[in-house]
Parts: sequence; C-alpha cells; structure tokens
Amino acid sequence: MTPLSEEILARFQDGFDRAIAAQIPEVNAMTLATVDPEGRPAARTVLLKGHDADGFVFYTNLESRKGQHLAHTPQASAVFWWRENEEQVLIDGAVEPVSPQEADEYFASRPRGSQIGAWASQQSRQLNQRQALLDAVAEAEARFEGQDVPRPEHWSGFRIKPRRVEFWYGQTHRLHERVCFRDVDGQWVSTLLFP
Repeated sequence: MTPLSEEILARFQDGFDRAIAAQIPEVNAMTLATVDPEGRPAARTVLLKGHDADGFVFYTNLESRKGQHLAHTPQASAVFWWRENEEQVLIDGAVEPVSPQEADEYFASRPRGSQIGAWASQQSRQLNQRQALLDAVAEAEARFEGQDVPRPEHWSGFRIKPRRVEFWYGQTHRLHERVCFRDVDGQWVSTLLFP
C-alpha cells in the first residue's frame, strides 16, 4: 500500500485537533467494520491508538469476533464521526498486524487494570455469569502480583493501510463537501464527490 500523503495526514490531524478543541468525547473513537467468513458485515466501536503515513492503529484480543474476522479477511472500513463539528472521515483498506514490539510497547502503556483485563477476558465468547469474569480477574491479579503484566499472546494490534480516505464536511441544505483520496497505481488522487 502507498504511504498516506502529507495532505491526507494534515487533513486528518486538523479534523482531529478541531474535535479535541470542541471537547468531543472519545475523539479517537472509530466505528470499525469487518466481514465474517460468510461475507456478513459486522461493526463496532474501537479506539484509534496511533496514526501516521503507514495507517491507523487499534488494539484488540485476537480471538475476539473482530480478530477472527480480520484473520480470515484482512480488510476493514473505519468511520470517525465528530458530530458537533459536522465532520467525518471514512477509511477503507487492507489490515495487517502491528509488530510484536509495537504491541508490547502499547500494552506496557495501558493501565494495570486494563492489562489484567486482557488476561481475564475471553472477549466475544459466551459468559454464563459475570462472577466467572470477576473470578478470572482475581486469578490474573494474583498471578501477576508484584510484577509487570506481560502482553498475552492473544492480544495485539492491527493497522489499517488505506486505499481510500474520504473527508466529509457538513454544510447547509445538505450540500456537504466531500473530498475523496484514492490510491491509484501508487499515487494518491483526490476528487470531489457530490453530496
């Protein structure tokens, strides 16, 4: 995939910064869409944890529903919706795992409770009673008492490597501004789209 252009990165950062200035909660929340092995779509909200010319990074349990989807079909779409600013960013692209070093570094930066939770939760699997989760948390806390919590093998991150990025800016009378960037033969080409 072609690295993101400076214009794409600047547009995204400008929108992100405007959302922070507007005090929009969870400005890094993005709706992530994947497909299951039968081609059925599924969407959920995840948190963006990094972005640069190589793409947009989020972390998860690899055995989760989304982790299984991405293992089968490493393609995804993501949407940032900053409602108060009437802006959204749409991203489509291939998905690849982050490096073990990136995953280790990010995992080490997480609050200890979140680290313990990564060990305790069998994300997306059926939970017969909440007490089973609380027991698993207590077991993990005891297991790692007095030491750093290592990253579980089943927990890592993914990077969306865009082939298409669209910036949507709300306008009056629904005459929205849409600027679409597509990777065409290794070059980013921008076009305006009808609203």
